[in-house]
This record gives sequence, structure tokens and C-alpha cells, in this order.
Amino acid sequence: MRCLLFLASLGLVAAENGLDGWLRYASLPCSHQCQSKLPASIMLLNVTETSPVYAAGSEIQDGLKRIYGAHAQISQIQCKTSSSTVVVGTVEQYRKTCGSSSEIPELEEDGFWLSTEGPKIRILGSTESGALYGAFEYLSMLAQGNLSEVSYATNPSAPIRWVNQWDNMDGTIERGYGGPSIFFNNGAIVDDLTRVKQYARLLASIRINAVVVNNVNANATLLTPENLKGLGRIADVFRPYGIKVGISLNFASPETLGGLDTFDPLDPSVISWWSNITEQVYQHVPDMAGYLVKADSEGQPGPQTYNRTLSDGANLFARAVHPYGGIVMFRAFVYNQLNESNWTEDRANAAVNFFKDLDGEFDDNVVVQIKYGPIDFQVREPASPLFANLLNTSTAMELEVTQEYLGQQSHLVYLPPLWKTVLDFDLRVDGKPSLVRDVYTGKRFKRKLGGSAAVVNVGTNTTWLGSHLSMSNLYAYGRLAWNPTDDSQTMLQDWIRLTFGLDRTVLNTITKMSMESWPAYEGYSGNLGIQTLTDILYTHYGPNPASQDNNGWGQWTRADHIGIGMDRTVSNGTGFSGQYPDEVAAMYESIDTTPDDLLLWFHHVNYTHRLHSGKTVIQHFYDAHYTGAATAQTFFTQWESLKGKIDDERYNHVLRLLDYQSGHSIIWRDAINNFYYNLSGIPDTANRVNHHSWRIEAENMKLDGYKTYTVSPFETASGSMAIVTTSNETVGTATTKINFASGTYDLAVNYYDAYGGQSQWQVYLNDNLVGEWVGNGEDVYSHTTSIYLDGHSAIRIKFRGVEVKNGDTLKIVGKPDGIEPAPLDYVSFLPEGIVD
Repeated sequence: MRCLLFLASLGLVAAENGLDGWLRYASLPCSHQCQSKLPASIMLLNVTETSPVYAAGSEIQDGLKRIYGAHAQISQIQCKTSSSTVVVGTVEQYRKTCGSSSEIPELEEDGFWLSTEGPKIRILGSTESGALYGAFEYLSMLAQGNLSEVSYATNPSAPIRWVNQWDNMDGTIERGYGGPSIFFNNGAIVDDLTRVKQYARLLASIRINAVVVNNVNANATLLTPENLKGLGRIADVFRPYGIKVGISLNFASPETLGGLDTFDPLDPSVISWWSNITEQVYQHVPDMAGYLVKADSEGQPGPQTYNRTLSDGANLFARAVHPYGGIVMFRAFVYNQLNESNWTEDRANAAVNFFKDLDGEFDDNVVVQIKYGPIDFQVREPASPLFANLLNTSTAMELEVTQEYLGQQSHLVYLPPLWKTVLDFDLRVDGKPSLVRDVYTGKRFKRKLGGSAAVVNVGTNTTWLGSHLSMSNLYAYGRLAWNPTDDSQTMLQDWIRLTFGLDRTVLNTITKMSMESWPAYEGYSGNLGIQTLTDILYTHYGPNPASQDNNGWGQWTRADHIGIGMDRTVSNGTGFSGQYPDEVAAMYESIDTTPDDLLLWFHHVNYTHRLHSGKTVIQHFYDAHYTGAATAQTFFTQWESLKGKIDDERYNHVLRLLDYQSGHSIIWRDAINNFYYNLSGIPDTANRVNHHSWRIEAENMKLDGYKTYTVSPFETASGSMAIVTTSNETVGTATTKINFASGTYDLAVNYYDAYGGQSQWQVYLNDNLVGEWVGNGEDVYSHTTSIYLDGHSAIRIKFRGVEVKNGDTLKIVGKPDGIEPAPLDYVSFLPEGIVD
């Protein structure tokens, strides 16, 4: 049963900065009956302070005190005690100490049994890590007000449950949206590892068992003696939480660091060098998990330099770590620049082309790490067919918690519903059930190794990822790594209760927002399988559909004035559909059986092609972008309803991001719709695209100190034009008469906040100040900044409830700063209920 909680009072809490994540252990009221169910003592079956069992005891002691004010002492081992005790340890330790364990179910590696029945609460793992997982499970129940009597066992779906950091030795993070590295600075491991310990707690609580601490685009200097000592210090912090450390390697290290004249994986001197360096690594980190390798991809060195196979490269490292029990995660993200003029070329084909013929040639301790889709963390992709082509090789699923193409943590996008489209997909290998989740966990093809890895770019920001709400993705990743059948909404709601408390309104509101967020983002950023239409050549953030084509990167849409989409059929296209087993290949080969949400991934069609829904492709584009952006507008207002129910610090931080997303979704909507309207010449049947009756274009205002500026890409400005100050020292003024009916409006201003300065703006009505702001987005938001006026730097700010009279004078004053010339795009006067 749950405690009797006074839920209405739970929102009135002290300010929090997010550092505790879902391990807040927030105080809950508890009745006498509730108190009677709490343990009075904690019996640890291993009191070694560096052991996961000891860490489990410390967590339980701290959690009981913080959640319910209960003071449980760590006691001597006393199996016969009748007092309320929680016993923590391994099954073997319990058997040796307390005798019979016949009632305990059989456990697999790292599995645990949790029993709260009777006076004695027992948390027993097959390993000490399992016992720690069980302790966190117990605390999760308590923190959610759940004191039910339970008795159950749970086991991991796979042995590999890793996270990959993309931290660089200089302290920067590739695709990092939450601040600098918690591991590195100025080419060395940081001295203060306090944040690393906090991160270890978070990862252990979601049952992650290894962390690769450096970027896959690896710097060989991590292998210097001084940095290996630092790596040992990091491993010492993670070890009590059952987490092993792994590292990424640069394939050319024997040459760049070791002074050899080759890094040929079959050269005896190279083999010897890696054997020696691996021995040094294990001297500092005796339990190192293994190596992660990115080779022959995106300019990284690899075995193909010497005409060696990828398996030659992987096995080089596998044999080096084998004596120590290590494994090698070898990324399948291998592709070359392509020729777009060749209709049959396709980056999506690369993984199968490079790896299929090597199946069975990898050593047993090699795991091929495969991105969930064939391209690169897109808003929707089909499952990678490589999972169906490696029957004799261990594999792992690579996911991305960090939202590289998916709003970069400045947009709310809850990712598990996207991940589940792949995890739950049936590949039908040999005509038999072959769910992707059963393939990478090793069950389908009876592989001992397997599992998942996620790119997780936590930083020193107290929100960890740049946004409080984005932490739901990290939490859910851990849950899915343990059990890929977990339900997206159930996981989400556990995270909400742990992170924001038990208020029912909070739970329902964040659930609704989060579950709507991925479909909304797909709607306003790219749909029908066309990928996310971000600028792939620059920041991977804002809209730039033209960047997808006319380059060698292979994320093509092949859009022209007649049609759009990649023809990936065997009969007429790149042949990609034929990489799947027969049943799946047949489905994707036919335009009639291809699902609409992947149509443009597999087929090139006219804009006037009718979907199964009956709409044309172009009209679906228009409608979906309007619908997605309209949904994003509701996130801000839904969150506003939670004021007073969430502490002010986190409430205001999230509100600011959702306000930003509401505006940027409109920038996305307009850019994509205008681009394809301009390209196709086909109007929107609802007459919305390129028609904005509530807007006043900045270039049409009376300008003093401002001049017009042609924005590129053209679609990232309303009417393709903006205004900028005539010099970096000139204050600009733009004025106009208002011809809208008198009434109350929301005043929205679209401007550009480019990196390199922090301009200031003021808005006046009849010389009365309505509002002002500073272009400091680089300090406020989490995404990669831009030095240009484009879809990355475009922002909308809104002043709500402004009283306006017909004939009033609107004046905007812009003061440039640095190289930023106080740019403006347009102004909108929005009556109640009008989005624009």
C-alpha cells in the first residue's frame, strides 16, 4: 500500500537545481502505519567500504532518513533478529551467513531478488552489483510512496549495459549540451571527481554497468602514463557502484603516440605495442571493461588504410584485452563519401556492405555496436538491417540520449517511443520471429554477449544534460537496457514521481507533454521518413532542408520540383530494401505495403502522390508541420499550470526552454513548408503557407539605423529578409503604425541571436516600454550556437497580454553588440487562440 500522503502540499518545496536527478529522496509525510513498515536497521553482508554492498547500505540509510526521517543503523550480522531489518548482500553471502536460501529464485548475472514480506526486508543479488541494483529498486519504491509487500526477482536482458561519453581531453564535449566534461580538462583528468561520484550513483540506480569515458573520435594522449593514473582514479570512483570503466581508442595511436611508422593491425610491432599499452591500462584499471573503437569512418583512421578488414582491426584489440577478460565494442558506423549523381549509391547500405561478409570472423569477445537506424540518430528510421545479417557475431544496439538531431535538449523530445519502434520491430530472419531486442541481447542467435550502449553527454551543468526534462531519456535508457520490453509511459511516470514528486496534476501534465513530444518534433522537423531536416553541414540543429542534398554525406532526400524521397528498392533504386530478410524486404519494396511513416525513406514519389491516408505527400507535409508546431505551443501553457507545484528554480528553467521551443517550432514549421512550397510550387489547400495575416515584416517598417539583409537559407526568414543595424556601433530603430483592431494581443518578435555578441532590444507602444531582452541565448539554451542569421540562431520572444489600439505606433530599438547587429525578422500581433 502507499503511504497516506498529503499530495497537495508536495509542490511547496525548496529550490532545487537538478543535480540529484531522480535520486532526490524528497521528504514525504508518513503515518504511524507507514513508519511501522520501515526497517530499523540495515544488515550488510559485506562491510568493505569499497564494495557495492556497502554503497547499497549507505544509500538505503540516506534514503530512509531523507524520505521518511527514519534513522536506520547499520548493524552487526545477526540473522535470527526479529526486529525490522533490511538485509543486503549476495545470495552466496546470505547462504553462508544465514543458512537456507531455498525460497530465493534462481538469478542470472547481476540479477536480484527483492522481498519486503515479513519483518525482514531482503535485497539479495547474484553479484554485489545486483544487490546494489536491488537497493535502488527498494529506494525507488519508497520515494514513490510505495510500501507494498512484494517478493520478486528480476534479471538483466543482456550483460552489456554501457554508456558512451563523447568527452574530449581538453574538456569540451562533442555534441555536449550540458556544459564541459566532468572527466577532463586541459588534456588531463580533473582533480576533483565529486561530480563523477554523483554520476556513478545515477548510473548504478538504472543498472548501467560500464562507462566509456572519452570520445569515440579518440585522442591518443589518454594513453600517456599520467593520464592512465588519472583513469585509475576515475575507475576507483565508479567501482563501488558496480560500474566498470572503458576507453575509446584511436586506431593510429601506435604511430601518433608510440612513434612507430605504421598502425597496420597485422604488423608484429603494432600488435606488440597494443599488447604493451593494454597491459599498462590494466595495471591502473585491473577491472577495465574493454575498448570502444571507431575506425575507418568520418575521417578516423582504421585497418582499411592497409587494405585490412574491419575484423582484422577489431581482433587486434580483442586479443590484447582477452587475457584480462575485456571486450571490444567495435562500431558499425562506417561509411565513405558518396557520389550523389549515382542513383544507386546510398549511405544506408554501408553497414551491411562493410560487415555482412565478415560475420563469424570476429573473435568471441568482439561486439559490433550498431546504431538503431542505418543513417545517424534521425527522428525516424527503419531498424538497421545489419541486426539481421550478423548471425554469428555478438551485437549491441547504439542509442543516443543526447539529442543531436533531435532538438539538442533545447526541445522537449522524450525518446523511448522512438526507440521502441526499432526495439520491437520483427526482422523475420528465416521466416521466424526475430524482434530486434531479441537479436542484440543475444537471445535470437544464442550469443553470450550483447546489449546496448547509449551516447550520453552529461556535463558540469547542474541539469546534467542541459535540460531537466531530458533526464527522462537517460533514466528510461537504463530501464530499457535492463528490460527492453518496459513500457515507455510507465518508465516515464516512475521518473516523474522520483524527479518532481507525487502530485497527480504534475504526473498527468508531464506525462502528456512528454508522450506528445516526439510525434510533435517529427511533425515540425521532418516526416514520412524523410529524416530530420536539420542543417547536417553545420550545427545539426536548426532547419536547412537543402543541406541534405548536393553533398557527399549521403543523408539525401533527392528533392526537386517534381518529387522527393530516396528510392531504396531493389527493382529501381539503391537496393537497400533487399538487405532485410525476405518478408520485410517485400514489405518495403512495394510502395503499397510500405508504411506511410517510412514512405520517403524507401521510395521517391511525386509531391502529388497520395498516401494511405488519402492526402498528397506535399499536403501531409504542410499539415504535419502545422500540427506539430501547434502541439509544441501547448507545452508552455501546460507547464505554466504547474506553477507552485514544482520548485521555482526548476520550474523557471523548464518554462524558459518550453517558451523557446514554442517559438522555434514555428521557425521550423515555416522554414520547411516555405522551402517545399517554393520547390514544388504546389499551394497549401488550407492557404496557410506563406500567408501570415498577423505579421508585420521588419523590412517593411520605417528604418533608422537599420538596413535590410537577405537571409540564407532563404526559408529561415519570413519573406527571406531581415534587418540589421547599419554598423556595429549604430543603434537601430524600426517603427510602424498598427492597423489591427483594438484589443488584447500576444506580441511576438522574431529575431536572431547569433554567437559573437549580446545585442539588446526594446519594444515600445506609443513610447511606452512593452518589454526588453538581451541576445544571450548562448548562456541560456543548450544547443550549438551559430554565427549566422539562420534557422539555428532564429528565436521568437513573446510578450503576453498586450493592450493595443488601432493606430498605435510600434517601435523596436536594437543595440548591437560585438559582431551581432541586433537582427530582426518580423513582429506578430496574435489574438487569443491564434498561433500565427
